[in-house]
Amino acid sequence: MPDQKPMDKEHYQASIARLGDIFRSINDTAKEVSTWRCPYKNVKDRCTAKFGCRNQDHSVPDGELFICTGSDDLDYRSAWEV
Repeated sequence: MPDQKPMDKEHYQASIARLGDIFRSINDTAKEVSTWRCPYKNVKDRCTAKFGCRNQDHSVPDGELFICTGSDDLDYRSAWEV
């Protein structure tokens, strides 16, 4: 087994703090975007929801995700069928 250097606790704490900042930024962006973009709409404007929505365009080949026709300018939450 190769020799291991002792852990630098300050470097470790700084790394953990930096990771926390990165994940906090990702979380903040996701929370902000979720107020105007459906969380089930992927980057290719396909619907990943496992339930019905009036914004789903079903005219796709079998096995493909439905196309999301929803506008990102609308509150999408009322479209979901419960």
